[in-house]
Amino acid sequence: MCGRFVSATPPTVLAHHLRADGVRTEALDPSWNVAPTDQVYAVAVNRAGERLLGSYKWGLVPFWAKDSGVGARMINARADSLGKRFAAPFERRRCLVPADGFYEWEKKPDGTKQPWFIHRADDAPMVFAGLWEVWWPPGVDRDTNPPELRTCTIVTTDANDLLRPIHDRMPVVLSPADWDEWLDRDNKDTAALHHLLVPADPRAFEMYEVSTRVNSVKNNDGELIEPASPA
Repeated sequence: MCGRFVSATPPTVLAHHLRADGVRTEALDPSWNVAPTDQVYAVAVNRAGERLLGSYKWGLVPFWAKDSGVGARMINARADSLGKRFAAPFERRRCLVPADGFYEWEKKPDGTKQPWFIHRADDAPMVFAGLWEVWWPPGVDRDTNPPELRTCTIVTTDANDLLRPIHDRMPVVLSPADWDEWLDRDNKDTAALHHLLVPADPRAFEMYEVSTRVNSVKNNDGELIEPASPA
């Protein structure tokens, strides 16, 4: 799964890296401890065919939800169940969620959990496969242009050989060659898209243990991604 990640790269740099046509959001504060329900960057294609970097609340709120609180429980979407719980956004609202790395927790024999930081070996932003949605409170007259809530979720798959010793799941990390296919609004062949939802090549990543300070969302600074001091 993916429950915390790092997003410290400026939006203009991300837009260039992701080949976006523009930025449609105010800059978010750099975060070394992005948590569920935080605002995050994502790239999606609009109806005019523009590839835009925007901000979305992390935790997908389906259009049919009675309240937005459900989003806190939908930060991840399992690749093997997208056609069930996430059929509509999987078919029509796919996005790219950039990150400078993510955290995963290894459960130790004594019951404690050791956090690890996983990032690209070349230090470039990694790009998660994501889904997005727009939500309005029930009963709202949309013709009056009320504020809409844009949310997203990160697709997960089986862990690759690098992560498997510490956890059985990981985010779907897309290579640049796959971005266009994932974002293509005209491509509704979701069965064919499953070939993208596989574990990423472990040779592209590095990981190391970090301080348990990351366990608390109150801690948010660059020291969180420093290697843990030897015991």
